[in-house]
Formats: sequence, C-alpha cells, structure tokens
Amino acid sequence: MNTILLKLYVKFQDLKNREEGQDLIEYALLAGLIALGATAGITSIGTSVGTIFTKLRTAMTAAA
Repeated sequence: MNTILLKLYVKFQDLKNREEGQDLIEYALLAGLIALGATAGITSIGTSVGTIFTKLRTAMTAAA
C-alpha cells in the first residue's frame, strides 16, 4: 500500500513541476472569462431589446 501511495505522490510532484499544462489552463481561464463577459453583455442587450419591443407593442396597441 505504501508503494502505491509513494508512486502516486511522485507522480503528482512530477505533474506539479512540469510547465507543459500551464498554457492550457491559462487558455481555459481566458475562455471562461470571455464567456462570462459575453453572457453578461448578451443579458443586458436582451433586456434592452425586450424593453424596446414592449414599447413598440404598447404604441401599436394604442394606435389601433
């Protein structure tokens, strides 16, 4: 059992010290940040468009 834990510990230490995966993590964080910003922007734009359509519907109903 100790041998398995030691091998696992050495493997994690090797993964921690390698720098090959850092770029992938940075790109994933950047993509997440862009997605979060896009979601916030689209939500804001959607609310504005909904308000415009409500005003249009009210004006068309009043005119008819």
